Amino acid sequence: MRSLLFVPGDSERKLERSLSSGADALILDLEDSVSLSRKQAARELTTAFLKTAPKDGPRRYVRINDLGSAFVDDDLAAIVGAGPCGIVLPKSDGGPDVVQLSARLNVHEAEAGLVEGSTEIIAIATETAIGTLSTASYRNATPRLIGLSWGAEDLSAAIGARTARDEDGNYTDPFRLARALTLLGAAAANVTAIDTVYVNLKDEAGLKRECTAAERDGFTAKLAIHPAQIPVINAAFTPSPEALEKARRIVAAFAEAPEAGVVALDGEMVDRPHLKRAERLLARHCQSVLCASK
Repeated sequence: MRSLLFVPGDSERKLERSLSSGADALILDLEDSVSLSRKQAARELTTAFLKTAPKDGPRRYVRINDLGSAFVDDDLAAIVGAGPCGIVLPKSDGGPDVVQLSARLNVHEAEAGLVEGSTEIIAIATETAIGTLSTASYRNATPRLIGLSWGAEDLSAAIGARTARDEDGNYTDPFRLARALTLLGAAAANVTAIDTVYVNLKDEAGLKRECTAAERDGFTAKLAIHPAQIPVINAAFTPSPEALEKARRIVAAFAEAPEAGVVALDGEMVDRPHLKRAERLLARHCQSVLCASK
């Protein structure tokens, strides 16, 4: 997955339009984009959408309300049986939260006749202070966990920051730390690192810069809040032909010298970490081709 588009779960029109957005995955939202008075309507519309929408196309996840809310049990009871690809857990405080969610999913899957473990989890890891400091705890938490993302808006409220960015539009230190810890936590847990949303819908150049920086640093996907952001995100997280060709040549060079720790390529010495990066890039390419074909 390269792009994951948030879609309000209480908007039938936006749910239907999301299918043609080009996003690799949809996050049908029951949390922040849905008012208190619309929670039940969002559950009903989202459940119906999961059951009736064509099975091909983007993967479908549902962002439930956080585990400490009064809504989470009703969310899970309504949607798990409809067979979403997974659950997006907001305001996660760390590995123990995804373990708790996994246990609840076991029950709902059994009641719905689904295979245990079939519902994946993506955790938003930095929306609380303790969550930001606990990203290492996701390692070995549950096989259901397939991705970590981060959020700046809820974290700014949690720590009392007036804004997450400085006057030049760059994240300030607390939020740069949250971003870095998410990336490291995802690597430790061997799951997908998903960059957070870019909220300025009119600033396509800024979105492109942020995507480029995220891909450079090791993120392989990004959250989106509008369909117009999807082409930029998909382009940024799709490996270039030049990068793919070099990766293939690195893999081939080590295949010819399987016992070597270092090989020469184009006048440079290439070692095993380069091989690992090349293999990961090629795996990402295979995944992006698969997503684009759906």
